[in-house]
Amino acid sequence: MKLREDQIERYSRQILLPNVGGKGQEKLLNAKVLIIGAGGLGSPAGLYLASAGIGKIGIVDSDVVELNNLQRQILHATSDVGNAKVLSAKERLNNINPDVEVIAHRLRLTSENILDVIKDYDIILDGSDNFPTRYLVNDACVLSEKPLSHGGILKFDGQAITILPGKSACYRCLFPEPPPPGLVPSCQEAGILGAVAGLIGTIQANEVLKYILGIGDLLTGKLLIFNALDPSFRQVKVPKDPKCQLCGERPTVTELIDYEEFCHVRSSQTLSVD
Repeated sequence: MKLREDQIERYSRQILLPNVGGKGQEKLLNAKVLIIGAGGLGSPAGLYLASAGIGKIGIVDSDVVELNNLQRQILHATSDVGNAKVLSAKERLNNINPDVEVIAHRLRLTSENILDVIKDYDIILDGSDNFPTRYLVNDACVLSEKPLSHGGILKFDGQAITILPGKSACYRCLFPEPPPPGLVPSCQEAGILGAVAGLIGTIQANEVLKYILGIGDLLTGKLLIFNALDPSFRQVKVPKDPKCQLCGERPTVTELIDYEEFCHVRSSQTLSVD
């Protein structure tokens, strides 16, 4: 595709970069990215991906905007309280960049629907805030050979890793089993500094952009850990586990399972993607 004059102006600061240029910008405009969760991580990631000119952005979320979201979920405004997050996000992203086709998936991801949801996207960005969804997304991406950017936040801490199925460690290599119920609190229970969400979500967006452009070193085989109080960044090597139940030499997880049961979550509990 040939860039229009207004696109050359809009993306000029990216096009100037030798690792991007006009051809790189065309790659971004042709790319399709799915963001799981229009919350603390999905918000900054969505803003930067839309601003960068990603051609199609899908957003998955079943929740509505609540007042307590606004401290960190910067896709939404006070006037959006009570509205569906995916619709609020779609409006905000289109206001920033009308070039972007935003697809609103107002649903809760399950083993029955996730493969159909992710199949048309080039890379998945997981901004969920609960273990059943994280394992579900990881397993679906590995089984579908879809690249995945994972992020996690809690209190003053954040982490990020990029997963290339078949090439690098997956989420199960890092965490073979979910923690016992109640051991790890949620952001709703323990709190989160909004700026930490912004930082990790932005790192995830950066990983997605690098993957699409084919530049730089991705966070594959290494977990980036951030602490806001020190402040400090560090990286921990995460080798691909040959005994991994999903991507190892003798996998035992060959299809999607009941992730609420796997994570010992009661089916009556609401699973959000913050």
